Amino acid sequence: MSDYAAVLWDLDGTIVDTEPMWIASEHALAAEHGAVWTHEDALQLVGNSLIGSGEYIRTRLNLDLTAEQVVDYLVTRLVAALMSAEIPWRPGAVELINDLAERSVPQALVTMSYRAIAAPIADMLPFAAVVTGDAVPRPKPHPDPYLLAAERLGVDPERCLAIEDSSTGAASASAAGCTVVVVPHMVSVPEGPRRVFLSSLEGVTPEILFSQAW
Repeated sequence: MSDYAAVLWDLDGTIVDTEPMWIASEHALAAEHGAVWTHEDALQLVGNSLIGSGEYIRTRLNLDLTAEQVVDYLVTRLVAALMSAEIPWRPGAVELINDLAERSVPQALVTMSYRAIAAPIADMLPFAAVVTGDAVPRPKPHPDPYLLAAERLGVDPERCLAIEDSSTGAASASAAGCTVVVVPHMVSVPEGPRRVFLSSLEGVTPEILFSQAW
């Protein structure tokens, strides 16, 4: 069906629409400290590492907290939100993941969310490997997360297809040598070599995915 050896998936904004939950948590943190958090601030963090986001929030809101404490706050709120509500799947993502699994295509989850957030989602889906933000020394946009995912699957990263929704994530996958299918959600992503764009994954089959990637 394809010369691609594996498909590597981003999580936030690609498989699950967690971005509104992150943004709500950021607004709640700001409100608790009498500060103002804007939608533009929130968009600056899409696709970033959690510690990088924590540092941005700490500085932007002038908080007497460490970046790690900010991240703990956000992760706790997000995990609670995910566990108490129906998971907001992105259109077509789960269907495509299951279709790829039925065709025995190896898949990995590559996310900058920590394992506490990613594990409940990963456990529901047929991923052969999971790489989280607390498992790599250098986060996206560095290539490390995608390189580690390919290593865990035992495949060449240049024969991997990555599915991303953010500029940071696409840069990481590109730097690792992957072909990138970009499905923009909340932020725009620039064009680049070995990048193809889809408006949605709804109705996308493995055959369509691989044909588009060529």
